[in-house]
Parts: sequence; C-alpha cells; structure tokens
Amino acid sequence: MGCCSSTESKRDWKPLEQRRCTDIPWLIIFTLFCIGMVCICGFSIATGGASRFISGYDSYGNTCGQNNTKIEGVPLSGRNMKENKYVFFLDPCNLDLVNRKIKSIALCVSKCPATELTTYSDLKQFALNNGSELCSYDISPTRYPSHSERSTKCPKLPVPPSKSVPLFHRCVAVDIDCYAEFAQAFITFVSDNTVLRRVVTGVMASKDIIMGLCVLALVLSLIMMVVIRYISKVLVWILTVLVVVGSIGGTAVLWWLYVDHRTAVNNSTISVSGKEVALDNVKALLVYAVGATIFTVVLLIVMFFMRTRVALTISLFHVAGKVFIHLPLLVLQPFWTFLCLMLFWVYWMAVLLSLGTSGTPVKNNSTGVVEYQMQGPLQYLVWYHAVGLIWISEFILAFQQMTIAGAVVTYYFTRNKSQMPATPILSSMVRTIRYHLGTLAKGSFIITLVKIPRLILTYIHSQLKGKENACARCMLKACVCCLWCLEKCLAYLNQNAYTATAINSTSFCTSARDAFLILVENALRVAAINTVGDFVLFMGKVLVVSCTAFAGVLALNYQRDYTVWVLPLLIVCLFAFLVAHCFLSVFENVVDVLFLCFAVDSKYNDGSPGREYYMDKELMEFVENSKKMGSYKPGDGDGRELKSMTRGGTLA
Repeated sequence: MGCCSSTESKRDWKPLEQRRCTDIPWLIIFTLFCIGMVCICGFSIATGGASRFISGYDSYGNTCGQNNTKIEGVPLSGRNMKENKYVFFLDPCNLDLVNRKIKSIALCVSKCPATELTTYSDLKQFALNNGSELCSYDISPTRYPSHSERSTKCPKLPVPPSKSVPLFHRCVAVDIDCYAEFAQAFITFVSDNTVLRRVVTGVMASKDIIMGLCVLALVLSLIMMVVIRYISKVLVWILTVLVVVGSIGGTAVLWWLYVDHRTAVNNSTISVSGKEVALDNVKALLVYAVGATIFTVVLLIVMFFMRTRVALTISLFHVAGKVFIHLPLLVLQPFWTFLCLMLFWVYWMAVLLSLGTSGTPVKNNSTGVVEYQMQGPLQYLVWYHAVGLIWISEFILAFQQMTIAGAVVTYYFTRNKSQMPATPILSSMVRTIRYHLGTLAKGSFIITLVKIPRLILTYIHSQLKGKENACARCMLKACVCCLWCLEKCLAYLNQNAYTATAINSTSFCTSARDAFLILVENALRVAAINTVGDFVLFMGKVLVVSCTAFAGVLALNYQRDYTVWVLPLLIVCLFAFLVAHCFLSVFENVVDVLFLCFAVDSKYNDGSPGREYYMDKELMEFVENSKKMGSYKPGDGDGRELKSMTRGGTLA
C-alpha cells in the first residue's frame, strides 16, 4: 500500500498496450470511507436532524409539521405541529454576525404574514382570520393587545411582510433592507446606506449587461484556447525582449549613476561629512552595478542555453491546440467538474447542518431556548465529515486530471489518428473508473494529508490574530507557507503520476517514481515550460479580462439608470478571470501531459524501424533542429534518421 512497498521492476514504457487495476487496497479504503460518509448522513436522518433541518423547529424543540414528544424541563415542548408547517422569527432582523445566526425566538406557524402588521391588534386579527398565532404558545390571540409580556413574547413591531422559502419552510422577510446590517458587515468600505443602495441598484439595473459580458468572457476563453497556439511565439518573443532590455537597461543606468556620482565627488568642494556620505553612495552604486552586471550576464547565458527549451514550449503549445481540435469536448471538463463539486458541496453542507440538529435537546438556561448538542464520541463525526470534504473534493479534481491525461495520451500514442476511439474522452472516463480509481484515491489522500494541517494552522493563526507575539506569528506563517509549497509540489507530481498511470497502467507509487525520474532528466525543459508556458497562459488570462472589461466599460457607458459602475464591472472582471483560469488550466494540463508523453517518446524511441516516434511533426522538427545544433542528449536517441509513423492520416 505504501510507496516503499512497490515491487514492480524497472521496465520499458509500453503505452496503451495493456490495462490492469491499480491500487486496489486504496480503492477499498476509499470505498469504506465513503460508506462512512453515507452512514453519517443516515445517522442525521435517523435521529431526526435532517427532518428538523428541512422542516425547521421552534425554540422549544418542536419540529414544525410533526407531532412532537415532550422534552423534560421545557413546558412548551411536545406540541402537535402538523398544521403549523412554517418557522416564524419574532425578530428576524436581529442577527448575530459572529455566530452567523438569528438571535430571535422561533415559533411554528400555519401561515407567514404576507402584509405588514403594525399593531398588536393587527396580530390578533391575523391570528383569528388565518389561525396562525405569531406570539408565544402560552398567550391566547385575544390577549395579544393587553398581555403584560407582549413586548418579549410577540413579534417586534412592525412585523415585515414575509413569504415561505420553498422546501425549507422558513418565513423570510421580503424587504431586503431588513438585512442591511448583515450586508454592511461584509462590505466594510460602505459607510453610507445610500451608497450600498446605489450599488445594489446598479447591479440589478445592469443584470442583462453583466450576463452578456459573462457570456462574452466564456466565448473569449474558448477562442483563446484555439488561437494561443498561434500567438505563443509572439508572446515568448515579447517576454524575451522585455527581460533582455530591462536587465541591460537597468545595469546601464546603474553604471551611469555610479560614474556620475563619482565624477561629482571628485569635482565638488563639499564638506568632509558630506563627502563621506557621497562616497558611501558611490560605493553602494558600485556594488549595485556589479551585482546587476553579474545578474544580467548570468541571465543572458541561461537564456542562450534555454533557447531550445523555449522552442519546445512553443511546439507543445502548437500540438496542444491540435489536441483541442481533435478533442473539442475537453473544454467541457471544467463544467462537469464544477457541477460535480457543487452537488457534493451542497450535499456536504446539508449533512453538516443536519448534524447540527442531530444531538440531544438541551435547554439553555440563559436564553430559555432548546439547543441540540452532540455529546460523547458522536461529536467526532463532524471531524470525519470535514476530512471527507477535502478528500472527496480532491478525488473529483484528480478524476478530471486523469480523464484529461487519458484522452491526451490516447491522442499522442495513436499513430493513425483516424483509428482513435469515437469518444476518446468518454473512453478515458470509463477506463479510469474501471481500472484506476484506487490510484486517484491514493493521490488525493496524499494531498489531503498536507492540506488538513495547513488549514488547521491557518485557522489557528486567524483566531490568535492580535494575541500572539511576533515570533509565534512568523513561525505560524512560515509553517503555512511551507505546507502550501509542499502541497503545490505534490499536486504537480500527482498530475504527472496520473499521466504515467494513463500511459502504462502502473500503480500510483510506480507511476510517481517513473514520472519523477523523467522530470529530473528533463529539468531544464520543465523549468522552461513552467516559466515561459505559465507566462503565456497568464497573458492569455489578462487578455480575456482586459477585453471583457473594455467591452463592459463601453456597454455600461450607455446605461444611464445608475452612477456606480464599481460592483458590476468588478463582478464581470472576476467572472472573466475565473472562466479564463478554468479553461486555460485545462490547456496547461494538456501541455504538461504532452510534455511527459514527448519525454517518454524521445527516451525510448529513436526513429529507427521498429522504434518510430509517436510525436507530431512540430515536435519532430524540434528534435531534428536540436540534433543539428548538437543540443539533443545522447539518451534521447542514437542519432539515426528520424522517422514518424503517420499511417492513414496527417498530423497537421
């Protein structure tokens, strides 16, 4: 089960030749864990927590819409609420911003007040006409206007109009101004209610424009995935020129300042103290100029030797563009993954809220209301549930990575593209489900092991803000930073391990080891792809956001119903960046998979008969040029003529 227990011996890579199940013990563990998650959901249902969460319950432990049992020490409990199906809060606008709940007595009523009730006589008339009593159960409706405790046991006047929320049976105030305080707690920069109201009005008035711009961002992201293969070379040259000009120009400016200050010191008649300061400045400028010169020389040398690796990055971008032409449904992977994550998160949150009402009913002596508390070992169910959130979420993301890897591997290692499966992405998903779910479970669990302590330390740091000393704060931040870096490194290694599994159908540890060795052998190429490639993709994201923002400014310029553009434009730009990030991240995954395939192909094939390359003609040209320049490594082939088998179709 562990990485050290792998018994597979060193062997040649055999792409797509055979399939077998991998990491079966981890699949069993993950299955048992998921069964435990289902049992937690069943526990919340069996103990009535799910019913109380959906139907709602009052402050005395009565579930609305049901016949309830008596709770010891709570006189108003155990009431028949079959006719009272809605939860009504006496003061719905009294919000506890710290604990994120309504600080109000809750009652079960048969109908929510649809109109504003301004007096206790209105409450009485509403109860007599509709049979819905809005005051405490121990007060008769006829006594509402004269009861001595009406100020605490009846709703706060005026009672705002409300309506029931579908499915959850809560009476929610129709007027959103009721929750202005809650909104202002999150929008701290708003100091005047009129500003908040203008901003919200602007968003509502421009909702059609916002939706149109979001669609534009989606279209631009799709277009960018196709055309980035053509503009990647231009962006790389722009980056190269900027770096070279910036480094040389900065160094030249430093040397000019050094010469100018030294000349000024030699020709000036300033005081002794002033001359010492000037000499210190001259020495500092000399150190800076020498350091900048060394940095520039090293940078130029590195860029000279990395030029062929940059060419590889451009070639991979070209091939990645072809992959999306042959596999256009790859662009839908973020949608399916997002949908699966959203469904799981909704399920997880519903179970969590149900667990909050699944404990033993206990009367709070300070407030007089009933609270549900999980006591004993049952309280650890929440921690189990929290681990499930991270592990299963990472598993879903890993499934997307394996699906993309499997489809791209099939494309790369299929010599005759006309013989590819009719639905390579669906075939990759089926292959992953049939053979490699255990590998995904193991890889996602490793990420979970790193993410949990990082989140715990982050939570501790947020709770101790302003209380701990500077040393402890620095240590906590350093630990969080180290765990974050480790998580990113493991995530990158996991992605390549999934690719190796898709190629060779090996276990996670064997695939991770083989992928790591391949990456180490091609360290300079990896560095070039991760720097130049990330820059190109970042420029693509900036281009999408910029075009969307520009279109937003032009569109909002013709909208005269409001004056505040900040929030609508911010929403559009944020959505544009998220969409561009999702789509171009898929493009980045495809490039990483192609690189590992290329590295395996160039290591175990040399173009001779029987060992023909699988690679595309763009990558073939890169290898040929590298051979001519003498920069191709001996381990990458034996120098014979390169031949690519492209039977039955072109690779153009």
